[in-house]
Amino acid sequence: MKKLSGLFLGDRVIWIVFFALCIISVVEVFSALSTLTYQSGSYILPIARHAAFLITGFVVVQIVHRMPCRYFRAMLPFAVLASVLLLVLLQLGFGITLNGGTRWFNFFGIPLQPSEIAKGTLVVYTALVLSWYQTDKGVAPGTFKRIFIPTLITCCLIGPENFSTAALLFLVITIMMFIGRVSVVSIGKMLGVIAIIISLCVVWLLSMSKEQSQEVAKLPFLFKRVPTWKSRLEDGLHSKNTKKLSPADFDIDAKAQRGHANIAIASSNIIGKGPGNSVQRDFIPQAYSDFIYAIIVDELGFVGATGVRILYLLLVLPAGYIARSFTESSFPPFLAMGLALLMVTQALANMFVAAGPFVTGQPLPLISRGGTSTLVNCAYIGMILSVSRLAKKQERKRKAATLIAPAVQPEMPETKEEHPEYIPPAEQTAREIASGNFETPDTGQE
Repeated sequence: MKKLSGLFLGDRVIWIVFFALCIISVVEVFSALSTLTYQSGSYILPIARHAAFLITGFVVVQIVHRMPCRYFRAMLPFAVLASVLLLVLLQLGFGITLNGGTRWFNFFGIPLQPSEIAKGTLVVYTALVLSWYQTDKGVAPGTFKRIFIPTLITCCLIGPENFSTAALLFLVITIMMFIGRVSVVSIGKMLGVIAIIISLCVVWLLSMSKEQSQEVAKLPFLFKRVPTWKSRLEDGLHSKNTKKLSPADFDIDAKAQRGHANIAIASSNIIGKGPGNSVQRDFIPQAYSDFIYAIIVDELGFVGATGVRILYLLLVLPAGYIARSFTESSFPPFLAMGLALLMVTQALANMFVAAGPFVTGQPLPLISRGGTSTLVNCAYIGMILSVSRLAKKQERKRKAATLIAPAVQPEMPETKEEHPEYIPPAEQTAREIASGNFETPDTGQE
């Protein structure tokens, strides 16, 4: 039993959440793989590949959660170099195109997504900077620039191919700066400027025609995704129309994924249809990835969907306990909070996509099928567990120090009336002289 418990160090709640999400992933991904099963001609191969990634992810968790937090700081320069290099190569056109986006590299037959690595790297960097420049009155001057500039560069490298990932990463870093006591004025000015820029971009996208957007897409860097952004923005705004449409007026084939995902959610009930009984899974090409939450709602109902949301929120709760356990260094709690926020915000974005008007392409962490996403999120879980393991160690040291601390002698009263057992020093000396036990101190003089 002790050997088994030695495999699962750190916070038990995080372990329970991890295994629960993995179990849900196996069940729901297997149910949602109908399209890949049809293409491959095998029921086993698609789910076997996903199960292999989950098993490998468990090994990653085992390795990472035993690493001391100082190792994450030591590996940061290498992670920064790798992230920047891969993202730059991606922008230069060296990546491979999957599902309409050039976001991957072929790494020994496994699609590697550099943005997943860059997200964790930036969170580690932000946690380190916040811990370095903490003072009694907040962070030292200049901390905002030290975080904002690398964040801006990273998001600009990710944004052209995956704007939603860049936006979520920027949101997480902003929350971390707020928690880290960065000047609210600086954060407010940054958000104000960004709001103005986004508003101008929205007006610009809506003002141009479809033909004009196609011409703009011929320009490099950010502009190549302009038609996609314009289309998604228009779809999102048109979805706000409260006018009742007849079935004949709604072209479900043109918006198959969102339409069938909404049908799956709307046709569910309290307990759902049961695992493997979803009908809409056969009509959603990315049912096992971007729209996996719609399948969860369809098969597990309101109860299952709520349970999944609670599981992700439970990743954030241990952060408070972790923060209280560290008094010398603030890097571990900042790191754990940042990684938990990264996973939770991505999960909420995926749920919003399944039930909302916009399509962002964000997988559901640890549930959606995807090699890089699964392994990277397992690494995040391992890092959070490493921090919680250190927090427990700090707590044990603090309790041990309390137990072995020398007892403080109580102040003795000056009179016998206050304490009958008290003997004044003069009376104690007189008793020693009377008994012959008193020795005259040697002064060195004869």
